[in-house]
Amino acid sequence: MKIVERRPIIFNKWLASLSILIKRIQKLSYIRTSIFNILIFFVTYLIYVYPLCVLNYLIFDENILTIHSFFITTVLYTLIIYFFKSDNKFFLLKVFVYGGMGAGFIGFWVVNLGLLVNVFYPETNPFLGLICILAILTITITSLVEGKSLYIKKLEIFSTKVEKEIRLIFISDTHLGSNSKDHLKKIISKVQSLEFDLLLIGGDFIDSGSFDLDDLDLLKAVNRPILFISGNHEYYLKDYEHKLKRLKNYNVIFLNNEAYKYKKLQVIGICDNETVSSQEMITNKLVKDGFFNLVLVHKPSLWEQVCKEIDLMLSGHTHNGQIFPLNFFVRMRFRYIYGLYEKLNSKLYVSSGSGCWGPKMRLGTRNEIVNIIISRR
Repeated sequence: MKIVERRPIIFNKWLASLSILIKRIQKLSYIRTSIFNILIFFVTYLIYVYPLCVLNYLIFDENILTIHSFFITTVLYTLIIYFFKSDNKFFLLKVFVYGGMGAGFIGFWVVNLGLLVNVFYPETNPFLGLICILAILTITITSLVEGKSLYIKKLEIFSTKVEKEIRLIFISDTHLGSNSKDHLKKIISKVQSLEFDLLLIGGDFIDSGSFDLDDLDLLKAVNRPILFISGNHEYYLKDYEHKLKRLKNYNVIFLNNEAYKYKKLQVIGICDNETVSSQEMITNKLVKDGFFNLVLVHKPSLWEQVCKEIDLMLSGHTHNGQIFPLNFFVRMRFRYIYGLYEKLNSKLYVSSGSGCWGPKMRLGTRNEIVNIIISRR
């Protein structure tokens, strides 16, 4: 009888402990969400509002911090949050959010340089403000032009593991959704002008539900195997599992922690939705002796863990910072940000990407298609 009585008491204590734990987790989640929203609000001010406030100060000698700037930031913050959460397709809102993001980022650095000059030459305020406006416009237009450009990057790799020359095309970070069907057309047109055996897609191929998957019919014109691995943006899509499965309808092979063999080449496709330690275990399991082992993975974080076992890794994600001086901040997170790296008998190539995320702007970086030739010496 005593045992029967104790069970409800123990069970109730367990429920009470579980309830406390859930409340603590919810509280932590609320704190994280609040911190995130405060951060976005602050960034909205710095990029969209602050440069205009400084220009107003330099030209008209008005205060930089005003109550009006707070209200304007609140309105812009609301629009930006709505845009990203609703997956809105309204063209003007998209142009405002992404275009403002790029021009505002450039403006932030230019007006701060203007303020620095103003410390030494305070009497040149209006003239200095006009110079800042001209600089922002010039750099923004240059960045927009460069953001639409697409370059071919040639990469030669030598290995005794291959018997005959193998030619690969590598594209990454195309960001269809942020970029249009026309951008994909441009990429395919350039790809078809090259000689290749396999087309490799290194993740972040699609980044928005606004992109119509049926537009991928364009890929059917590529009469070669197309190998795809996921990036982080694919997992932000609604119903991403269904959309990733649909890729096979467009001549795309999704390498989801799988290997694909072509002659003496083995392409190991690693899913981005894994921890680095999990990616390492999967890679080591799939590596095959006697083959040229190429790992295709979205982020370059994995290379040091597996460089002893593989011959080449292809990655993207970093965009090489996309808009200078963002590359300095990206380097704080990723040691390998762009280009070819070598360690032991292994090589890593990190692409700057074949498209822009957010603002269609490039400053100090390029959209690229990587033409890779693997041959014997």
